[in-house]
Amino acid sequence: MPRAMFEYTKTVLEKVSFDVQLFRKELEKAVNRLLPHELKELKIWLVQYIQGKPELSTCLICIK
Repeated sequence: MPRAMFEYTKTVLEKVSFDVQLFRKELEKAVNRLLPHELKELKIWLVQYIQGKPELSTCLICIK
């Protein structure tokens, strides 16, 4: 089940990436819900995902 939550989180973040505030809000929810090893994976995914979206780079501080 936890793996399903990780995949769901990535899907939600991709869908809300058009709005920085909404993206940050969903990212904060994910930080509270995911397991520590999933957070490490999410950070790696997030760094790769936002490379083409500089407006989302400020959201990286939520996951540190």
